[in-house]
Amino acid sequence: MFLGAMLDAGLPRRKLTEALDGLGVDHRLVVRRVKRGALAAPYVDVKVPKPRHGHHHPHRHFDTIRRLLDDAKLEAQVRDQAQAIFAVLAKAEARVHGIPVEKVHFHEVGAVDAIVDITGAAIAVHAMGIERVTVGPVALGEGEVETEHGRLPLPAPATFELLRGVPTVPAHVNWETITPTGAAILRTLADEFSGLPAMTIESIGHGAGNDRPGPLPNVLRVVIGRESGGGTDRVVCLEANLDDLVPEHFDHVMEQLLEAGALDVSLQHVQTKKNRPGFLLRVLTTPAERIPMATRLLSVTGSLGVRCLEADRLILPREVRRVDTEFGKIRVKFVTAPDGLTLVSAEYDDCKRAARRENRPLSEVVRAAEEAARNRRG
Repeated sequence: MFLGAMLDAGLPRRKLTEALDGLGVDHRLVVRRVKRGALAAPYVDVKVPKPRHGHHHPHRHFDTIRRLLDDAKLEAQVRDQAQAIFAVLAKAEARVHGIPVEKVHFHEVGAVDAIVDITGAAIAVHAMGIERVTVGPVALGEGEVETEHGRLPLPAPATFELLRGVPTVPAHVNWETITPTGAAILRTLADEFSGLPAMTIESIGHGAGNDRPGPLPNVLRVVIGRESGGGTDRVVCLEANLDDLVPEHFDHVMEQLLEAGALDVSLQHVQTKKNRPGFLLRVLTTPAERIPMATRLLSVTGSLGVRCLEADRLILPREVRRVDTEFGKIRVKFVTAPDGLTLVSAEYDDCKRAARRENRPLSEVVRAAEEAARNRRG
């Protein structure tokens, strides 16, 4: 469905098939246009040759697939992305079945299908120049599904495992709306799970799944566009009142949370219950990282609880570049203001290291970096 949607949105089929040939896996892509409800969309089928008479398709273990991707003729970014998707899929399967990751295996047909789907997704994102992926809440179906492990409830256990911390909504249909492979692709490719971001829409693609009954067609929609002015996203604000935190330990707490991927960390003096002086710790993170970040906060502070507040965030377009100065290369943030002006801000850590190395005032290094950035922009 993902490949169908990307092809429909403008991905050249030849570019996809030529890149997939680098896998060295015997397969054939069959693409046909079908109707799903009121929508017409490409349906992509991965065809695998039948085994010779008297033979059965073997299983492929995760390590075998990982070596196959290592040896494949793929661009480095595509290979790394495919490896990352397969890794999260294998870890989820291992967890739900209670086996080591190296024991996870895929039936030959399913393995080739997953290899092509996963690698194809990485190829599509790279070939289309996608810089950021936003995924809306994932719709989940109900019922049961037949697997090589027997009949299992929907969503499949591995799918649920992969959707930890991901916003979901009920699809109100009695069939599988997302497979473990699909969940692994979304979990790895997504930079955020939220509503449609602010952008100028350039293309729209639909990818068809199997024909299913229900109020909505079994179709995946992809919208591709460019940033237009300021953007919006969703963030989660984690808060905890601390009345027993030793102030000098806050440096360690902040360091641990930022290393875990927090967007921001701050501390405020507050008066807590029983009139005790304390601190309000506030951490910003993405909705997808709500649970892991809350767990890290609780472990590094010893707090007994944390509040989770989700909110919209307005953000200005920005990019970070390195500029040449007499003190070496310094990273500078370029921000586009609402009136179109470009603001520059030198990265503190780079300037601090350069000031120490050259034994020069920090303000002098900051000024040199920002002047170099303005001259480069002009």
